[in-house]
Amino acid sequence: MPNQVFRGVNNINLDAKGRLAIPVRYRERLAQHCAGEMVVTIDTEETCLLIYPRPEWEDIQRRVENLSSFEVASRRVQRLLIGHATDIQMDGSGRILLTPPLREYAQLEKKGVLLGQGAKLELWNEEHWLARRDAWLSDPTCLEIPDELKSLSL
Repeated sequence: MPNQVFRGVNNINLDAKGRLAIPVRYRERLAQHCAGEMVVTIDTEETCLLIYPRPEWEDIQRRVENLSSFEVASRRVQRLLIGHATDIQMDGSGRILLTPPLREYAQLEKKGVLLGQGAKLELWNEEHWLARRDAWLSDPTCLEIPDELKSLSL
């Protein structure tokens, strides 16, 4: 998604039906890039949801499907990522509707955090996000820089 990078932290609210409004700054990008068609799935390592513009998801799904179904870890990822993948369409008001199973997995009720991650967005329960963020920031092992990043200048 060239020049369509998602970044930043956005506090959001879900309504009683499980809808959330995509932040205005992302709506036009999504409308132009994928006509508001997205795919939501679970994160296999954290209790949050991953939201992809449909073209980015299709590439990921192809790669996941090509993993060996005889390898236990690959099969687990295939079942979880593809099995939970749900097509969603942004409505004319910039909202998306999350299914009950997705909301239950991420423990989403009223308050959430939409976190830009480049080509995708993550959706977290607000309390869970704050707890994880604070834990990562206070854990010295989480602050260790991988070798791939050591040459990067910020």
